[in-house]
Amino acid sequence: MPRSPAVFLDRDGTLIVEKEYLSDPAEVCLETDVVEGLALLREHGHPLIVLSNQSGIGRGLFLATDAQRVNDRVAGILRGYGVEILAWYLCPHGPEFGCACRKPQAGMAVAAARDWDLELAGSYVVGDKRVDLELADTIGATGILVTTGHGRDAVDWARDAGRPMFDSVLSAAKYILHTVATSPPSPQCRNGLLPARNVSNGKP
Repeated sequence: MPRSPAVFLDRDGTLIVEKEYLSDPAEVCLETDVVEGLALLREHGHPLIVLSNQSGIGRGLFLATDAQRVNDRVAGILRGYGVEILAWYLCPHGPEFGCACRKPQAGMAVAAARDWDLELAGSYVVGDKRVDLELADTIGATGILVTTGHGRDAVDWARDAGRPMFDSVLSAAKYILHTVATSPPSPQCRNGLLPARNVSNGKP
């Protein structure tokens, strides 16, 4: 059976309440319905990967170890509710650095695909910023805006661009499950070959 598509998730403003340059794990607070949404995705076999821009490291506002402690706190809370995040990736650079890992660049997603044997095309990206949806465009994924965090600032752009947007990770998760369930299955490669197409009247 084909693996369920990966879901790439933003952290601040998507999984947890937005707090500018968060470095103290004691201040972590999950957004509403995050546990329910992630549990639903895991129940249906979707790998969950967090991709987070953390320019506060490059700006000297906090250390990489501080960001890791925040990640560990989020992971610990989710684990307490039976939700496991497959992997966490962060970019420590500011936008002026011109790196390949800061969203909307694809570096973190490409690293995750390599590390965990994931298909980027056909995956999903859920976040509260335009860069999350632009990342989705870059990797051939479906980008979904959540209007928590900074999401309200991107509503007009997302609406004009025809992008799906929801008020919570739970609503986004339900959308993902619906689109996966109603999408035609991709042809499966066997022994290095795709199956022959049916031909009728000389037409494919």
